[in-house]
Amino acid sequence: MHESGSPGDRSRRSRAELVRGLGLWAAISVNVANMIGTGVFLKTRVMTCNVGSPLAVLAVWLVGGLLALAGAFAYAEVSAMLPEAGGDYVYLRSAYGRLTGFLYGWTSFAIVRSGSQAALGVSVALFCNVALGGALDAVAFAVGGAHVTWLALVALAAVWAVTLVNLRSVATSGGMALVLTVMKLAAIVIVAVAGLAYADGQWTHLAMASTGATCAGVADSARGGMAGFGAALLGALWAYDGWSNVAPLAGEVRNPGRNLPLAFIGGTLLVGSLYLLVNVGYFHVLTPAQVGSVSPTSSLATEVMQRFVGARAVTLLALVLMVSSLGALHASVLSGGRIPFAMAREGLFFRGLARVSTQTHVPTRSILAGAALASVYALSGTYDTLTDAAMFVSWIFYGLAVATVFVFRRKLPDAPRPYRAFGYPWVPMLFLGVTAWLLVNTFFASPRLALFGVLLLLAGLPFYWWWARQLPPVRPPSPPAGPAGAAAR
Repeated sequence: MHESGSPGDRSRRSRAELVRGLGLWAAISVNVANMIGTGVFLKTRVMTCNVGSPLAVLAVWLVGGLLALAGAFAYAEVSAMLPEAGGDYVYLRSAYGRLTGFLYGWTSFAIVRSGSQAALGVSVALFCNVALGGALDAVAFAVGGAHVTWLALVALAAVWAVTLVNLRSVATSGGMALVLTVMKLAAIVIVAVAGLAYADGQWTHLAMASTGATCAGVADSARGGMAGFGAALLGALWAYDGWSNVAPLAGEVRNPGRNLPLAFIGGTLLVGSLYLLVNVGYFHVLTPAQVGSVSPTSSLATEVMQRFVGARAVTLLALVLMVSSLGALHASVLSGGRIPFAMAREGLFFRGLARVSTQTHVPTRSILAGAALASVYALSGTYDTLTDAAMFVSWIFYGLAVATVFVFRRKLPDAPRPYRAFGYPWVPMLFLGVTAWLLVNTFFASPRLALFGVLLLLAGLPFYWWWARQLPPVRPPSPPAGPAGAAAR
C-alpha cells in the first residue's frame, strides 16, 4: 500500500504502529509460559486412575505432546507466511471468510481469554492464600449486602498488575515473560530431580498398576479402556494448551520467518520433555496406588517434596504454583490483547480498540478492555462454567486453523513459505483426525457442555451482522513478498 501525505503525517502514523520487538527467546517464553500452569502438578493423579499404570500415563503425556507438536508444525508454516497481529483470526478470516474469523475472535475475547485470565488471577490469589495460611479469606469490606474478601482483591490485583506491565513495550513484556518462564522451568526441574534423586525411590514403581488407589472424584466410567484413555488425554491436552499462544503476537516478532517456527516447535518440545521428566520423578518416588490416592486438594509435587522438606513443602509448592499461574496470566494478557485489536482494525469490533500507543507501540485499549472483562468474571465467579464450555469451541478453531495449511497450499501455492510443515500432509491430517475424535467424544460424553459452548459461539452472530453490514468484501490473504525468510523483519 502506498503512503500519502506529508512526511510529518507519515512519521506520526509510523509511531502509532506495532513494532517487531519480540526476540526468539521471548517468543518461546510466551508459548511455554502459557502451557505450564498447574496441569503438570495436578493432572497426573486423575490420569493414573484413568489408565491404570505409570507407563500408560507416560504414553498419554507423550501422545498429548505429539498432538500439540503436530498442530505446532502447521501453525509454524502459516504464521511464518502471514506474520500479522491477531494470529488465528487472520488465518481463519483469510482462509474461510470474515464470519469464521470473527466468531473465533468473539469467542476468544468475550469468553476464552478473559475467562482464562480471570481463572488464572484467582489461582494466583488461592495459592498466595495457601502460602499465607488462609489470611486472605478475611473480609476486606462490604458493599451493600455483599462481602469482598482479600482473596478477591488479590485476584484483581494480579490481573491488573500484569496488565500494567503489558501496557509497556512488547520488548518489556517479552522480557517479563522470559523471567517468569525461567522461574517456573527451574521449579519443575527441581521437583523432577528431587523425585529422581530420592534415595528410597524405586524404578519398579513404573511397572506396577494403580490397584487399590482411592481415586477420589474420578468416575468409574472414566477408568480403563478407550473412555479412560480419552479422559486422560483431555487432561494432558489441557496441560499442553497454550502451544499456539504466540500466534497473535506474530506481527511483533523479529525475523518471523525464522523465529515463529522455532517458537512454536521449540516451545512444545521443551514443555513435552519436562512433562515426561517430572512424571517419571513422581512415579519413582510414589507407587501408582499412592499417586491415585493423593487428595484432590493436594498435588503430587507436594507429596514428593514433603519427602525432603517436610511440612514446608505445602508452602513452597504454593509459591511455585502462584508464580506458575502468574506467568501463564502474563502470557495470556500479552497475546490476548492483539486479537480484538486485529478485529477492530478491520472494522469488526469497537473501533477504539484499534488504537496503538505512540509511546509504547502496543494496543493499550484492547489490553485494558480484556482486563476489565476478566475482572468482571473474577468477581462474578462465572469463569469456570464459561471456560469449560469454551474449550470445546476452542478445539473446533484449533482444527480449522491447522486445516488452513491445506487451504493456503491450494490458494497460494507460490507464496513465500520460510517454513514448510513437517510431515505434510499426513501430520496435519493426523491432528485433524484426533481433533474430530475429541470433539465427537466430548459431545457424547458431555452434551450439555458442548451445546452450551456452541450457544456461546453463536451468540456472536448478532454482533457480526452489526459490524459487518457496511464493510467491503474481504480481501484475499497477502503474504509478504520477497524470498523465503525475508518476511517483514
